[in-house]
Amino acid sequence: MAYLPLLAFVLLYAGATLAWGLPPLVAGAYVVTSLSCFVAYAIDKSAARKGGWRTPERTLLLLGLVGGWPGGLLAQQWLRHKSAKRSFQAMFWVTVALNVAGFAYLSWRMAGA
Repeated sequence: MAYLPLLAFVLLYAGATLAWGLPPLVAGAYVVTSLSCFVAYAIDKSAARKGGWRTPERTLLLLGLVGGWPGGLLAQQWLRHKSAKRSFQAMFWVTVALNVAGFAYLSWRMAGA
């Protein structure tokens, strides 16, 4: 169930690519930001265990907003980090919705250009 939003986005991305011919750069941007976001979650999880300097939640959310949310979602599931804090989860899903809406809008605009 946790992976359904990711699957839905992959299908949306594939549909947008087939319909509007998105350039590979878009996929590359999502991969890079997702990897960066996953690493940021991993660093924060390690710091939480060791009592070290933590990555601010707003940084994790901003990384998700700019396209790293797939990596953030995977990190939440695989690392069990930030998956239970309700206030963070609420904001995380807001950033996912904003990113997906922005993706759909920009993809549509690129098609008309």
